[in-house]
Amino acid sequence: MRSLRLPAALAALAIAATACSSGGGEDDGNSGSYPREETLYTTGTAWGPPVSWNPMMKGQYAVGTIGLAYEPLFLYDSAAGEYVHWLAESDEWTADNVHEITLREGITWTDGEPLVAEDVVTTLELGQMEGVPYSNVWDYVESVEATDDLTVEVTFSQSRPQEWMNWAYTNPILPAHIWSEMSETDVIENPNEDPVVTGPYVYESHADDRMVWERNDEWWGAEALDMDMDARYIVDIVNASNEVTMNMLTQGEVDLSNNFLPGIDQVLEGDETLTSYYDGPPYMQSANTAWLVVNHDREPMNDVNFRQALAHSIDMQAIIEGPYSNLVEGASPTGLLPAWDEFIDHELVAEEGFTFDQDEAVAILEENGYLDEDGDGFVETPDGEPIELTLQVPSGWTDWMESARLIAEHAQAVGINVTADFPEFDLLVDSRNSGDFDMLINNERQQSNTPWTYYDYLFQQPVQDQQTTVNFGRYENEEVWSLVEEFAALPVDDIEGQVELSSQIQEVQLTELPAIPLWYNGLWAQHSTNHWTNWPTEHDDTPDYPAALWNGWLELSAVQMLAELEPAAE
Repeated sequence: MRSLRLPAALAALAIAATACSSGGGEDDGNSGSYPREETLYTTGTAWGPPVSWNPMMKGQYAVGTIGLAYEPLFLYDSAAGEYVHWLAESDEWTADNVHEITLREGITWTDGEPLVAEDVVTTLELGQMEGVPYSNVWDYVESVEATDDLTVEVTFSQSRPQEWMNWAYTNPILPAHIWSEMSETDVIENPNEDPVVTGPYVYESHADDRMVWERNDEWWGAEALDMDMDARYIVDIVNASNEVTMNMLTQGEVDLSNNFLPGIDQVLEGDETLTSYYDGPPYMQSANTAWLVVNHDREPMNDVNFRQALAHSIDMQAIIEGPYSNLVEGASPTGLLPAWDEFIDHELVAEEGFTFDQDEAVAILEENGYLDEDGDGFVETPDGEPIELTLQVPSGWTDWMESARLIAEHAQAVGINVTADFPEFDLLVDSRNSGDFDMLINNERQQSNTPWTYYDYLFQQPVQDQQTTVNFGRYENEEVWSLVEEFAALPVDDIEGQVELSSQIQEVQLTELPAIPLWYNGLWAQHSTNHWTNWPTEHDDTPDYPAALWNGWLELSAVQMLAELEPAAE
């Protein structure tokens, strides 16, 4: 999802890929070419060679492992705001703490075995292994039982529908007859090189520079959903550099790029064969919020007045127009994405939300004892201690690096001494997780089925020695965390209750500013119409599904987007 630049050797692989991707004949087993009219070429998700097809290896499995090959019980259509029955044909909450799920009849795994309720039971029970990514599901699941061949009954020790349905659409169901026989080590570490799946695509081949999926002509969805995949092959090319990707896209050698591409706005304006969701700025839909995360264990970030002054100092328009060339939008002070607009208390935001106002930032600092007593141009703490802060973003993330430089300049303009620093990604992650940082930018929670996922990201308690996925700023507030826990327990169809609790949470959030929302990162999606058409756009009569193969987005209805694509007329 980033504009990282990989080593020259990998760039050469991608350049070589362009040479073979335009072949028009059948694959001869060596050239790597596929019939162009049946092949969809994508890029923008993988930053290294495919090495795993194990959905338990989060962040390591090959593009499409979940969504194209393994499938969940439900999808979530964020545009429509509704769950889509997928492997599940129906479901019912038979009690506040009991969810009954009925599977579709007639679905088979690619080895010929039927999909049965025991597959769901095994998938959930694998979460009892400590190393499985969703082991926390057993914090609130009491039991799971197959009541017949196609019916599953999940009973909860704590009723948490928001969190449970997030699990149910983001996690794929695995075949019990294979996975129940695996050791814990194999479940977590086996690369699963011959995946047995139910999805519309199956493993075809891979190389250091690509992952190739082939259409599953026995896929259940063709009949049950009346959904055909016209692309016989999906070839995902490993990212190399912006230049390589831009060249492949403009030459029609890649059909979909999910890269951030500087200058793509000018290319979109000048090339009628390339499209994006919007015709003009910001061109792309919003995918996640970039937050300025401040470390509450360090002074003066633990002072809400300092955080408010810092928020007022940031000129988001300069970032939008500068590093991003109007390819992003400024975030709501709540941080909630546009798809969650109904959950934003706009009246409260108008009253309590921060805006860019350097005079206000200076006034807040002065009122709270942050003064420049030594005349160096930067304020000291009320105790007279110098303030020297570092804002970190990963080296190579060019758009974030320039944004961090601007944020540092904006802070310096009101007297806050901030400098930007660009460590290697792995070093930043280590520092972030252990709390050894001043400030950083993070966007690790994506669009999802519920705002609860953002509130969990901001407020989760208790704070651990290692904060690996949430609350990197180590903000502690039991009052607001109790509201987030109430939110998790709300029924998924209780929109009124969710709106009311969101307002209460936002009142604390806007007052306390545990983290500062910056901008909405785009759902980077640039499509070529040379070989495939019917890409989602705002103005055409096309289904409003996301055009992204990023991890987590096929389950957000991107797989339905693939079914809408049609070969371009010759």
